[in-house]
Amino acid sequence: MKRLFISCALLSLLAGCASTDTIDPHGYDQTGVASYYGAKHHGKRTASGEAFNQNSLTAAHRQLPFGTRVKVTNLKNDESVVVRINDRGPHTRGRLIDVSREAAKQLGMLSSGTARVRVQALD
Repeated sequence: MKRLFISCALLSLLAGCASTDTIDPHGYDQTGVASYYGAKHHGKRTASGEAFNQNSLTAAHRQLPFGTRVKVTNLKNDESVVVRINDRGPHTRGRLIDVSREAAKQLGMLSSGTARVRVQALD
C-alpha cells in the first residue's frame, strides 16, 4: 500500500512538471529575458514538427500556441521584430522566449546573447 501511494505521488508530481498546456494568446503582454538559438539547432525538428531555420523569424515559448505571432521588443534599444511561435522553450530558467538567430540579429542582441524584452501577442 505504501509503495502504491509513493508511486501515485511521484506520477502526480511528474505530470505537473510535464504540463505543456497552452494559454490564450489574446492580450498576452509580458516582459522578461530573451535568448536566441541558431547554428547548433539549424535543421533539427521543432516541437511543432517543422525544421528549425535560424534564418527565419520564429521563436520558442513555453505556453503560447504554435502559429501565434508575437512582437518582441528589445527594451534597451527599442528594436522590435515579429516572430511566429513554432517551438517549445526556453529550457533555461528565468527566460521568457528563445528567438531565432535572425530575430536576435534584428533585435540587436547577437553579441550579448540575451536581452530584456517585451513580448506582445498580435491579434
